[in-house]
Amino acid sequence: MIKKYFPLVIIVLLGCYAIFDFLLKEEMLETEVSSEQEILDEPSKDTSDDLAEASFIESSQTTPKIEVAPSFELSDLTGATINLSDFKGKIVILNFWASWCPPCREEMPHMQSFYEKNKENNIEIIAVNLTNLDSGQQAIEQFVQDYGLTFPVLLDEKGNVGLMYEIMTIPTSYILDAEGRIFQKIIGSMDEQIMDDIVNAIRMYDQEHGE
Repeated sequence: MIKKYFPLVIIVLLGCYAIFDFLLKEEMLETEVSSEQEILDEPSKDTSDDLAEASFIESSQTTPKIEVAPSFELSDLTGATINLSDFKGKIVILNFWASWCPPCREEMPHMQSFYEKNKENNIEIIAVNLTNLDSGQQAIEQFVQDYGLTFPVLLDEKGNVGLMYEIMTIPTSYILDAEGRIFQKIIGSMDEQIMDDIVNAIRMYDQEHGE
């Protein structure tokens, strides 16, 4: 009799084992999913730090630090020594150039015209020639004569000021406010309209901030 029902008992036991195994795996799967969800829901310290750093970078970009232009002293074509600090109280266009540079040639008539119209309005142009990269003083003097430049032309004979201002492309101009702070940096040639717009922006900024 036992032998007769033995195969049936085996089948029932196997069925029970299969059901038990399925339920056990289901419970383990739910536990894993729950654990993974907790990990996803809980921000790690590293993630929080990354977000904080990103927020700091964004804040730095939206509120840029105002830098004071590095001071320097150079000689002009007559040998007279001129210091950048001599022009404090004026808006200064500090232009870096060379006589062989086509964009420099393009913008110089605009600079001279702008200077003639604004030199009585506390605006100054200082043209720093990168003399160590130019073709000699005679070429510089000829350039000044050809374009009728009447604003100060200074000679950076050793290239130290160009390095100080990180000049990689010419022309490059730094626009300084009356306190000697760098308001804007322009890479490439400018025309009168660009210079007018920048100067007006400085004056509007000063009015808004009571300076």
